[in-house]
Amino acid sequence: MIALWLAALGLGFATLWRYEVTAGAAGGPPGRWPSLSAIERPHGRPALLMFAHPQCVCTRASLTELERLRGRLEGRLAVYVVFLRPAEDGLDWERSDLWKRAAAMPGVTVVRDRDGLEAARFGAVTSGHTLLYDADGRLLFSGGLTAARGREGAAPGAQRIAALLATGRADRNDSPVFGCALRSADAAANDPSQQAGGKEVGE
Repeated sequence: MIALWLAALGLGFATLWRYEVTAGAAGGPPGRWPSLSAIERPHGRPALLMFAHPQCVCTRASLTELERLRGRLEGRLAVYVVFLRPAEDGLDWERSDLWKRAAAMPGVTVVRDRDGLEAARFGAVTSGHTLLYDADGRLLFSGGLTAARGREGAAPGAQRIAALLATGRADRNDSPVFGCALRSADAAANDPSQQAGGKEVGE
């Protein structure tokens, strides 16, 4: 019985570990800021956009890394956090603790993305997908900020963005994205850790 219990425990840990290090879909962001976007591109400075599912706990770590990155680059770029807002869900469904946390960050614009139209225009399909565009609207970076689902620290995506803005170069211009799918109100159900328990665009 002890052996069976240990085997089951090991299997459970292995399953959770595989989930933690399995990236979401990479999406296909456009090489230039999409002309149909209702998000106004800032002029004269780069722009950073993070697309987020407001009920995805994995995205807490992404916001932590975004806050650290923003602190290092304060004033050098415009920052947007774009939250999914499915049309079929109730009023203020997207105003979760993640929304409130992003809205409290100085210099960050929080955007409500009705029906995920902006996510589709920018080719983002996984929560935490972050895009960096230069002052001319050209894509410099596409990917996640964290090294795994819900993991803070040692964030390769954030380090690459900082390097691109500081020197114009990085070892890569992409990183895996770790988060829930950006597709519907129940996308957060993909995250086993949840089993227990601005400006509006696209209208």
